[in-house]
Amino acid sequence: MSESAELNDIVPNPSGPNAVVPMADARPGMDAFFRAQSLFLEEIVFAANEMLDRTRTETHLFAEFISRLAASHSVKDWGSMFRDCGQHQLDFIRRDCERVFKHGGGIIEKAANLFNARPGG
Repeated sequence: MSESAELNDIVPNPSGPNAVVPMADARPGMDAFFRAQSLFLEEIVFAANEMLDRTRTETHLFAEFISRLAASHSVKDWGSMFRDCGQHQLDFIRRDCERVFKHGGGIIEKAANLFNARPGG
């Protein structure tokens, strides 16, 4: 038996008004697939922007540290420099964590609503 004959035996060939039904049944699944794909691509863009922003901020903090280290001439200046630079680093970490947690909450909400959304909307 040829391969095309076997395929025609397994998969029926609908004709008439019933031919459109399988495609209409697939629409909600395809809508969910495209929404998931959009959410995934948004996350890729967010991750790339976060890495760039973090690198830029860390470079700025390191340059500030080196500048203050070069300007320090005593042990007292060094202590002040380490305290200030440490505080800047902690502030950056706090803001970064708050931003990531806020974004994570938004992602959880979007993922929960992914399959509850109306088709086409």
